[in-house]
Amino acid sequence: MPVSAAIRPLIVSPHAIFTDNVATHAAEAARISGRHAAVGWLRVAVFAGATGGAWWLFRNQYTAAAWALLAVAYVVFLLVMRWHSRISYRLRHQQLLGLINQEELQRLAGNINGFDSGQRYADGAHPYTADLDIFGAHSLFQLLSRTTSRLGQDRLAAWLQAPAAVPELRARQQAVAELAPDVAWRQDWQARARHFPKQADDPRPFLHWMHAPGFYAKHAWILALLPVLPPLAVAGVVLWFLGYSGWLAGAPVLAMYAVNYRFRAERDAIFERSMDMHDVLRAYRDQLISLEERDCTAPLLVELRARLLSAGQPASAYVARLARIAQNFSLRWSTLAGFFANNLLMWDFFWMWRLERWKRELGGALEPWLETVAETEALVSLAATQYAQPEWAVPEVMGAPLTFDAEALAHPLIFSAQRVANDFATAGAGRTALVTGSNMSGKTTFLRTLGINAVLALAGGPVCARQLRIGPMQLFTATRTQDNLAESTSSFYAELKRLRQLLDLTEQGQPVFFLLDEILKGTNSRDRHDGARGLIRQLHRRPASGLVSTHDLELGDLEQELPGFVRNFSFNSTVEGDDIRFDYRLTPGICREFNASKLMELMGIGTG
Repeated sequence: MPVSAAIRPLIVSPHAIFTDNVATHAAEAARISGRHAAVGWLRVAVFAGATGGAWWLFRNQYTAAAWALLAVAYVVFLLVMRWHSRISYRLRHQQLLGLINQEELQRLAGNINGFDSGQRYADGAHPYTADLDIFGAHSLFQLLSRTTSRLGQDRLAAWLQAPAAVPELRARQQAVAELAPDVAWRQDWQARARHFPKQADDPRPFLHWMHAPGFYAKHAWILALLPVLPPLAVAGVVLWFLGYSGWLAGAPVLAMYAVNYRFRAERDAIFERSMDMHDVLRAYRDQLISLEERDCTAPLLVELRARLLSAGQPASAYVARLARIAQNFSLRWSTLAGFFANNLLMWDFFWMWRLERWKRELGGALEPWLETVAETEALVSLAATQYAQPEWAVPEVMGAPLTFDAEALAHPLIFSAQRVANDFATAGAGRTALVTGSNMSGKTTFLRTLGINAVLALAGGPVCARQLRIGPMQLFTATRTQDNLAESTSSFYAELKRLRQLLDLTEQGQPVFFLLDEILKGTNSRDRHDGARGLIRQLHRRPASGLVSTHDLELGDLEQELPGFVRNFSFNSTVEGDDIRFDYRLTPGICREFNASKLMELMGIGTG
């Protein structure tokens, strides 16, 4: 049994388990590969034996025996082919499981840039995602996502873009806690969908079409032809072979050809939609089966599973039926087979009728079922991350807004063994932590560390910390403000717009946790000082708290002006000969050591 087939205690490191799984799945794939090859040769032997045997029997005038042999061989060949297909699936499944474990090892090593970046979700106007590397190259999305469907990717992205309410967060945490140690189920869930090359195609155009009026709503008269023309055509062909007039078959065939030609555009559109969704539906079918068969205890997982079992039959059965309907349109891939099927049996129109009947009966249930899979995919992503990072903490979700109390907090996208962690705590509105420090000392990284861990916590995931207590908050950042030539916007004006966005957000009544890096850096020192001081005073009177990094040491006087509400912290460096040493440790008080002159000297830039 593969290591991943059992729930393992975390005494064994995830790295060891993933490494063992890679070897185990490779060995199992090699074993199955031998059987796959043997059954493949059996198919050849059945075909060759049947062909040779039938040729000998026909040659020696044993006609009845020859036809009997061909009939039996045909049945045997189909059975062997199905056997071969099942073995092919098992072989591919082992290969996919091995690949999934290799990907887990890549994530542990920090090699995440080969994964889906989620760049399509990037939004420069979003309150925080652009500043915190939530999407894009070397992003949190790449670290987290084990999703396989477009809806699953969208759901995980949505969780990272907006904080969940406290009850929802606790429900997600319980579900993640149940899924995290169950490596076998999670990886099998991923592998089931990845059998199908186009499983990540967006199903929403198909879902939109499922709610649109059906073809037969305007052309019901064609339904009357379905039970009439095909039987007449088949009977006419049989009579033609028996020597009767060909017009007995020709008349209904010509009528079907005319109908097919008249509605060729409608048929083509439905064919394209069905083929686009065929892989997607099969992937959803297999994942639905997996969730339906799982014994769940976490309330959220129990609820998700119950949604799939409330329509008389399991949702997977209905989706499987829809997938089979979609598959039947694939006969058109063979031009000859499609021509005869449509002009003898009205093949497309029959399956269009079946598709619309399914749509009438269950079309409204399809989207909730697919969204259930999407939510499970997002939970699986968080659970896989929690399992792979056993040293990370599950945050304690508090009811008090603007609570952030962290021990040994570090950045999850810094994979160095020497990654530095810091403690930080704040609680309640009107509070600002002023962070001063020398260049390159770690101020901006620390702000982003707080922000990205808050995003993880408020999505329901684990955090890169020994401990974190967090309450409801809307995160807002301003650390990467840039100019915009297309809009004739300077960097200073862009920063002002960003700060206006922050103030507007605080006027909506929700608690805002802000992270502002070197605010108003695009103006002179006096305006910068006065503007920053005014902004901090303004934020003090609003339902907001957060951190401001600055080189302006005079702002530290606000600690005396607003005692208990403004606190000074710093990152420091030391110069030893030609070396500048950073410890990246957050310490109380104003920074007193700066290194700009030394950095310029080391770069060969004169300061005198």
